[in-house]
Amino acid sequence: MSSESLNAELSKKTSFLGLKLWVLIGVSVGAFIILILCILSAWIMFRRRTRRSIDNFSLSQIPNVSKDIRIDRVGAQSVNDHPESLCLTVPDNSTNNNSEQTPVHLGISKLSDPDNISQSSSIYHHERGCSSHSGEEGSSGTVRKQSSLSCAGLVTASPLVGLPEISHLGWGHWFTLRDLEFATNRFAAENVIGEGGYGIVYRGRLVNGTEVAVKKLLNNLGQAEKEFRVEVEAIGHVRHKNLVRLLGYCIEGVHRMLVYEYVNNGNLEQWLHGGMCHHGTLTWEARMKVLLGTAKALAYLHEAIEPKVVHRDIKSSNILIDDEFNAKVSDFGLAKLLDSGESHITTRVMGTFGYVAPEYANTGLLNEKSDIYSFGVLLLEAVTGRDPVDYGRPANECEWQVNLVEWLKMMVGSRRVEEVVDPNLEVKPTTRALKHALLVALRCVDPDAEKRPKMSQVVRILEGDEHPFREDRRNRKSRSISIEIESMKESMDMENKVGDSESKFSETNH
Repeated sequence: MSSESLNAELSKKTSFLGLKLWVLIGVSVGAFIILILCILSAWIMFRRRTRRSIDNFSLSQIPNVSKDIRIDRVGAQSVNDHPESLCLTVPDNSTNNNSEQTPVHLGISKLSDPDNISQSSSIYHHERGCSSHSGEEGSSGTVRKQSSLSCAGLVTASPLVGLPEISHLGWGHWFTLRDLEFATNRFAAENVIGEGGYGIVYRGRLVNGTEVAVKKLLNNLGQAEKEFRVEVEAIGHVRHKNLVRLLGYCIEGVHRMLVYEYVNNGNLEQWLHGGMCHHGTLTWEARMKVLLGTAKALAYLHEAIEPKVVHRDIKSSNILIDDEFNAKVSDFGLAKLLDSGESHITTRVMGTFGYVAPEYANTGLLNEKSDIYSFGVLLLEAVTGRDPVDYGRPANECEWQVNLVEWLKMMVGSRRVEEVVDPNLEVKPTTRALKHALLVALRCVDPDAEKRPKMSQVVRILEGDEHPFREDRRNRKSRSISIEIESMKESMDMENKVGDSESKFSETNH
């Protein structure tokens, strides 16, 4: 076709508004180019907005790391057993241009124990020089010893080694949805290890080989956002041997996921009530070890950090157990934070029936005493092997026999203490050990919240470093003279000590 004929064709008028063909073609090409540009600009704006929302979330919803977080050992310890304390200086990214150096003191029980070394990604990223020290406070003052700790040792201990540092919150790791889909085989049903009203927990394996538990929160009316925020606020920055470690998180679209260390030896409920029966019965010593670890975790949450953390859902299914039967307190979805100036907060009553403290259930007033009550119920559950509320009991039994706390008080009052021990225990505890545990438990479930001991005191008693509540009795001048005399009978034999403790507890209840 010649150029003249082509020009003639292009110059012909079309039926569309009488426009010439070449004009119509030009308009179409221009409109197509504009459409492509609009799509590209919309995509870029969406990406920027998504990133901005994530950044805003990290700044506004998640509290900044405390300027002076001190994680101290609670209770008196011997020099041989006292944990080391790792002191690191980390740049505080929450400040403006004049970046401050934030001292972070993290308690670790052994320098070689990877369970107790902080996994904060900001520490790995910023730290250039490390030192360690430990302090032990006693009646004669403070004893400090120095030891060296290489940064290389810290990095090797981290389960996040080999993963890029992309955290937006200054700790842990920000996982993408693709990362967690790969780790859990696209959230395969065979990897489900737990589920509930909060969502589903999957077992996964990261690209560096670390096994993890991925909690995928259900987004029911914003509940996922709330649960995510609560758990990150409660345990995002803290580390303790007896707390399950929160390694990272995923914020992508509507997805909210939390990534924890994987604890592969079941939980206390499974060991006590049959879920792990194929592994045998949990011995008395193992039960007390798990309860002592739980007490240490609660003492740490209540007394060693600021703001203090009230777990609000201490129960046997939330006490995970590792291969060495160390307790790992988990599930902080209901946790509340209390500042030092707050004696309590008023909140909607939440928790598990049978573990909830009566004053909290009746008034909605919450403080750490509620956790102490729940721990007392947990200790009774471990001693007796009974559920806190057991509706499976025979129909002819009274109502008090259904409730564990009321049943236990009746048995103690009837001097039938030896009958409360879990019948599944192959080796029964000594009478002294049994009464020792029961005395602690019954003090923790005292109806008067003010009479319940602190968790640090419970730790010392369970460790055997302190006679049950001797210091408490000495400090109460309103006690009778006979009680004060009993508290000073250190030379008496074991059985007399236990008898005095039991009689003292019955006097307190009356």
